[in-house]
Amino acid sequence: MPRDLIMRRALAIGAVFNFAAAAMILFPHSIGRFADVPLSAPRFYSWLLALFIALFGCVYAWLARRPVIDRPLVGLAIIGKTGVFLVALACLVTGDITARTFATAVGDLAFAAAFLWWYRGR
Repeated sequence: MPRDLIMRRALAIGAVFNFAAAAMILFPHSIGRFADVPLSAPRFYSWLLALFIALFGCVYAWLARRPVIDRPLVGLAIIGKTGVFLVALACLVTGDITARTFATAVGDLAFAAAFLWWYRGR
């Protein structure tokens, strides 16, 4: 399977992953329970976080459909996905999040690795 096709699929799945994560932040009392999303965060911060997560999802969906995948945006995606994982790891180590919350960040690390695989192969 061609490298770009694999990357397009990873971007599309990444978009869905981000939309699911945004939904968990927006609805902590229902779908957010799957990842132990805190129930006490002020709406402004929760909604702002969900917006940024969804915006990245939109970028992944857009990149998946572009005739040529934009390398600088993929580079930014690698930094963002790796950053989410590292922040979650730091929060896990300090006891600020549960292992269940951290488990969702492992998906971000997997996407960062897939994106990096494509980025380095160009």
